[in-house]
Amino acid sequence: MTKTVKIGDRVIGGGHPILIQSMTNTRTEDTAATVSQIQKLTAAGCDIIRCAVPTMEAAEALGEIKKQITIPLVADIHFDYRLAIAAIKYGADKIRINPGNIGSSQRVKEVVEAAKEKNIPIRVGVNSGSLEKELVEKYHGVTAEGLVESALGQAAMIEDMGYDNLVISIKSSDVMMCVKAHEIIAGKTTHPLHVGITEAGTIISGNIKSAIGLGLILNQGIGDTIRVSLTGDPLEEIKSAKLILKTLGLRKGGIEVVSCPTCGRTRINLIELASQVETMVEDIPLDIKVAVMGCVVNGPGEAKEADIGIAGGIGEGLIIKHGEVYKKVPEQDLLESLRYELLHWQQE
Repeated sequence: MTKTVKIGDRVIGGGHPILIQSMTNTRTEDTAATVSQIQKLTAAGCDIIRCAVPTMEAAEALGEIKKQITIPLVADIHFDYRLAIAAIKYGADKIRINPGNIGSSQRVKEVVEAAKEKNIPIRVGVNSGSLEKELVEKYHGVTAEGLVESALGQAAMIEDMGYDNLVISIKSSDVMMCVKAHEIIAGKTTHPLHVGITEAGTIISGNIKSAIGLGLILNQGIGDTIRVSLTGDPLEEIKSAKLILKTLGLRKGGIEVVSCPTCGRTRINLIELASQVETMVEDIPLDIKVAVMGCVVNGPGEAKEADIGIAGGIGEGLIIKHGEVYKKVPEQDLLESLRYELLHWQQE
């Protein structure tokens, strides 16, 4: 089991629930836009947010951003150690650095001393795309073993400077390499691990790669925080992360929507209806399963394990509870009828 690390008012590691992270894609210097995005992500279920800090103006903006948000803020630093020190000064709850691209050990030490003074964790981040040349040569390419050696070496360097308030992340866009790296490092460190498939891709490919990679890693009991990295709206990252955790039984709460794939029996616009149901139930705090089915065969049949469901018929719709037809409604009223039933359920 990993040791516990405090990030703002949240705790990771030590068997605590796995937390969901995302990263803003606004210019951090634009305080209003960044705060607005963080608030939307928070409402969607984001537990920890990371912001890029490429300029001193961005570092200074963290102070105002912090005043207007309710989740811990991580500063993402590359190359300039002075930006890391400034981010800490302006209130970052954690900093993410790759010591290898910060520069000399003296510069890394200055960052470590600043973090130590505020007692905030440092996330040591190693990506396959930035693996040290000597490790690429040693392992004859970018490998899981090389990623682990790099991360542990950089963590050891900071530990030798007298600081062990660390989180480690080792990421690769190669899903199976990433899985193997986590399997190796889990037996070699007690530092909490932040897990994700880097540069996973667009909504479809990124979700598939992340679901496979995170699923294989988390199902072994490895990982303390996660991010689903998608080329798209960060809100999609939160939806995907929540579903991955729920599917693995690592998080409860929220409505799970299941739907059939459509076939020749379907007589309603099931694709649109299922999408509308998913959107409708996002903010309803019920821990139940809702089925959206295209015909009376799948309705009472395949959806019997759902708590409640809707199905299209021939000219009429069905409301189904635990596999039994509960009531019949006009097909055009299926969505509103389901909404009514869920809100009534919520009030009980």
